[in-house]
Amino acid sequence: MIFGGLVLLLIASGFFDLVDWRLNLIAIGVVVVFWLISMYNSFIRLVNQTKEAWADIDVQLKRRYDLIPNLVSTVKGYAAHESATFDKVTQARAQAMQAESTGTTAQKAEAENMLSGTLKSLFAVSEAYPDLKANQNFLSLQAELSDTENKIQAARRFYNGNVRDLNTALQVFPGNMLAGIFNFAKMDFFELTEADSAAKEPVKVSF
Repeated sequence: MIFGGLVLLLIASGFFDLVDWRLNLIAIGVVVVFWLISMYNSFIRLVNQTKEAWADIDVQLKRRYDLIPNLVSTVKGYAAHESATFDKVTQARAQAMQAESTGTTAQKAEAENMLSGTLKSLFAVSEAYPDLKANQNFLSLQAELSDTENKIQAARRFYNGNVRDLNTALQVFPGNMLAGIFNFAKMDFFELTEADSAAKEPVKVSF
């Protein structure tokens, strides 16, 4: 945009009327080249910012994966017969980790939603065991998990903001024309669906 404005300014000032037409073409060509470089660099900057934002989500997701086995083990010590719930949590964790490694953004979001749902079921089990709810290890793990969920939500909002900025730049003129030339593509938002509304709140239990 800056270089396009510069060209218009030079035309309005009568600069091109003062020099040979061949030099005019060269000058315009140089301006266009610098403008294309500027646009390309702006796309690269937006892509890198979006990738960095996803890295923040990735750190918090892995932190949650690490907390879950200890949480399951603690609950199992008080409610060993709730094997179906434990199996669902373990399976959902494995699926989320697989999606996080190889899945699309939509697949990752779906897997995380399922994991959040199974975690709510796990915490529901704890409601029937007063001794478990008073266990310091359980309380510590619950607090860490709740904190992690809050950080995931914050990181997701930041990521989605960067995705919005990138996608807007790729859709508006003249970015939409140059995006195809440079092979830039829109990125998906990391979001929850209405069907997974129960996972929109941080996983926590009120005692």
